[in-house]
Amino acid sequence: MLQLCSIASGSSGNCICVGSNSTHVLIDAGISGKRIENGLNSIDMTARDMSGILITHEHIDHVAGLGVMARRYHLPIYATQKTITAMQSMSSLGKIDAELFHPIEKNEDFMIGDVTFHPLEISHDAADPVCYRFTDGTHRFAVVTDLGIYDSHQVQQLQDLDAILLESNHDIRMLETGIYPYPLKQRILGNKGHLSNERSGQFLSELLSDRMTSVMLGHLSKENNLEELAYETVRVEINAADNPYHADDFHLQVAKRDTVSPMIQVG
Repeated sequence: MLQLCSIASGSSGNCICVGSNSTHVLIDAGISGKRIENGLNSIDMTARDMSGILITHEHIDHVAGLGVMARRYHLPIYATQKTITAMQSMSSLGKIDAELFHPIEKNEDFMIGDVTFHPLEISHDAADPVCYRFTDGTHRFAVVTDLGIYDSHQVQQLQDLDAILLESNHDIRMLETGIYPYPLKQRILGNKGHLSNERSGQFLSELLSDRMTSVMLGHLSKENNLEELAYETVRVEINAADNPYHADDFHLQVAKRDTVSPMIQVG
């Protein structure tokens, strides 16, 4: 059995709990330690039930609570070496015991308990960003956020998933007409920025299969998106795509920004 629960997901902070019957980890720790603990408590877990923290990249909305969680619970931290180096230079995280860092390699599997994780390279303006696909040997999930573009390699590596949390960051028109300064708008729209609702739907359309049962849209921008807009735009893209699948063929939901989202569970 695999599980995925979004403790928080959005431009202001990200923390996802994933795992199996016997192994659970956090993917990112971009909210306060207290919020992480409260979120885990709400799904009948505690931080002591976690076997580690997997970091996608060093931006503060993905690591804000990392130092507190690592020091308080002595949790192993898994990230690429470049991401580890970038985090070690961040004074906001405080000092983290060097022995807690476990370097991983992009595109090379590693195991934690009975779950195998595969870090997949993505395009984002960070030191060495990755997303994570993971499996218990039977079922396959993925958490894929913070990428400006996607390519055929990522599409191929994310086939035959049972469930995915996928970025649907912004509505292009809201971003273009919003209050962000022009350079920031260009960064978000660029190849190392974030996926729009439309691109998220197009990406998802290439990942759909008979196995896919659940999709959670995540990392929505507070200023440049709306839950309803992301949901409806992705549905439109899926229904318009050149494949045999429709938006009603699986459960589609949007991850909450400030509260725990419903658990996705398969198996």
